[in-house]
Amino acid sequence: MPKPVSYSIEGQGKTILFIHGFCETKEIWHYFKNYFTNSYQVLCIDLPGFGGSIGLEKNTSIEAMSGALHDTLQHLNIEKPVLVGHSLGGYVALAYAEQYPNDLAGICLFHSTAFEDASEKKENRNKTIEYVKNHGVDAFCNPFVPGLFFHKRRAELKSQIDFVLQMARKTSLSSILETTAAMRDRKERIGVLKNIKIPVSFIIGKEDTAVTFDKSIAQCHLAKNSQALFLAETGHMGMLEREQECADFLSGFLKDIFKS
Repeated sequence: MPKPVSYSIEGQGKTILFIHGFCETKEIWHYFKNYFTNSYQVLCIDLPGFGGSIGLEKNTSIEAMSGALHDTLQHLNIEKPVLVGHSLGGYVALAYAEQYPNDLAGICLFHSTAFEDASEKKENRNKTIEYVKNHGVDAFCNPFVPGLFFHKRRAELKSQIDFVLQMARKTSLSSILETTAAMRDRKERIGVLKNIKIPVSFIIGKEDTAVTFDKSIAQCHLAKNSQALFLAETGHMGMLEREQECADFLSGFLKDIFKS
């Protein structure tokens, strides 16, 4: 059964819930969240199996992670937050919107997608599982994390890459294996975007190799009320690669939602 997850909470007002990506924790938002704590209640969570949260059962799913998130919001008596989901966090946010469609004020898909993995991506997930089993966490994280950043800016962003790398290396082997399988097996949620009634925004890196630009373009117009930010020379880590631009965009999105 899902249980409340580890979290941090700051500020007052309407709630913004930040959901981290794969091999990250709530600390990925350590700097970025400061743009919002003066105006909102900012909740950052560790998904099951990451940071301070215990893992779920074997053969876990994105839906189970969403259930743990729901338990946490109920535990905190929080109603209608805006979910900001980075990558894996976006998968969880979409599952939440499908499972609890009346419980949200808005969603931001931060380098994330409603499409399921293509066959080639599924096979790459399988290769990741085998590689991590055979070589361990550090051997996987050392090339994986720099690859999330735009290749021409990696020297400039070395401190940011090191920050994420230290975080990723603390991920347990079992969490990497279980979560990789859950991402591989997640279902498509394009229908969620087409039918969703709340505002949706997209933060898109034009040089993102994890969620490619063509996949982002194919989804960002589907929601009836949507906004998109396109970031040049940016990979998969906009909150660190283009911190100010992402914060400004998200601030505007939140003001539009809560203006009444």
